[in-house]
Formats: sequence, structure tokens, C-alpha cells
Amino acid sequence: MNALLTDPWFYAAAIPAVILVGLSKGGFGGAVGFVGVPLMALVMPPVQAAAILLPILVLMDMVSLWTWRGVFDRLTLATMLPGALAGIGLGWLTAALVTADMVRFIVGAVAIVFVTRWVYQQFRHGSVYAAQPNRIAAAFWGAVAGFTSFVAHVGGPPFQVYALPLRMDPKVLTGTGAIFFAVTNAVKLVPYFALGQFDTTNLTASAVLMPMAPLATLAGAWLVRRMRPEVFYPFTYATVAIIGLKLIWDGVIQMF
Repeated sequence: MNALLTDPWFYAAAIPAVILVGLSKGGFGGAVGFVGVPLMALVMPPVQAAAILLPILVLMDMVSLWTWRGVFDRLTLATMLPGALAGIGLGWLTAALVTADMVRFIVGAVAIVFVTRWVYQQFRHGSVYAAQPNRIAAAFWGAVAGFTSFVAHVGGPPFQVYALPLRMDPKVLTGTGAIFFAVTNAVKLVPYFALGQFDTTNLTASAVLMPMAPLATLAGAWLVRRMRPEVFYPFTYATVAIIGLKLIWDGVIQMF
């Protein structure tokens, strides 16, 4: 018997993690899903938590792609995905050197700076301010998203650092993110397999948790379709700030 599957603490951490990640995949509060690995890491090594979640993320991506089919921004994808693939490659090359705690701290700090910048822009330009597309910025943040996604499945904040200020329609933003992370998660399967993370224990745990994945994803999509932009954006920025602080706290505590 798999010892992990008989541990009640595994379910206490993993079930809420999968539900929150699913809601995020559906588009409801993108930052909420970033607690997936940190939450599961309370009861298991972060690397194992990331390995268990990855097949579940791929299933959620399939549901999200179907839910948001035909709704996306082509330019954002074209400028961010090449960088994301490079970031995944860098994560693979440095897998033995970079810890998940270091990545949590860095991503958390980026998220807080990002939200602070947004608050400043609201006071200076008002709530209708929208940034212009920038290929260099898109490639850079795509690479950061790919790298942090590979290490700890926390590619959302870097993606949102670039995408949120564009102020796309919430449905377009969600559909664009769905394609972006479907591609990055599918690509991540190769290095995770090569690094030996898909053993029987981890795959069995993934299979047990998978039935919740599509339901949580569809619930997130249902909520997004009913949220107005003036509610969606402040909510998303607020969740980015909360998770950013949580990631910084976790990273500092574990490193020091």
C-alpha cells in the first residue's frame, strides 16, 4: 500500500490545493492557484508536490482549453511563449542548483512590486489605464514564467506582470493564459520524466486526486464569465498581493 495515500495529512493539504488550482485554471483569481505546491509542501517535499500536481495541471489545462476555446490574444502568445520555452530549458539545466524556496521568495517579491506598481498607476492614470504590448518585455516575462513554472508551478505571477496591465477583456486574458500554461505544462512533462519525478508513488497520488480537477476548473470558468472587469481586475491584483506575501514568507522561513 502506498504510504502517502494512507496519510490523512496528505488529503488535508492536497484536496484544497487541487481545488484552488482548479479554480485558478478556470480563470477565477489566477493567483489563488499558486498556493498549490506551497500548500502540499506542508506535508511533503516541494519537488514531490510539484511532480504530483503536474499531471493534474495537464488535465486541468485540457478542460480549460475546451472551456475557453477561440478566446485568446494571438500577439501575447506569440511574444511570450518562445521566452517561456527558454525559461523551462534554463530551469531544467539548473534543477540541481535552484531550490523551490529561492523561487518562492523571488516570485513573491516580483508579485509585490508588480501590485505596488499597479496601485501607483491607478492613482496616477485612473482605473482605465492600459499598457501597450512590448515584445521585449513579453519575451522576458515569458522566460521568467517558464523558469518559475518549471521549478515550483508558480509561473502565474510573472505571466500576469506582463499580461494584466494590458487590460484585456477578462475572458480573453483567461483564454490566453489557458493556452500559455497548457503549452508550458505539456513541455514540462519531458524534463520531469527525465529527472525521474514520475515514479509509481507520485503517479498514483496524481490519479487519486484527478477526479476533482475538471470540476474545480469548470467552477472557476463559471465564476469568471459572470465577473465584470471592474471587479475581476481588483480581485486578481489583491490575490496576487496576498500570495506574493505568502511566497516571500515561506521562502524566508525555509531559507533562514
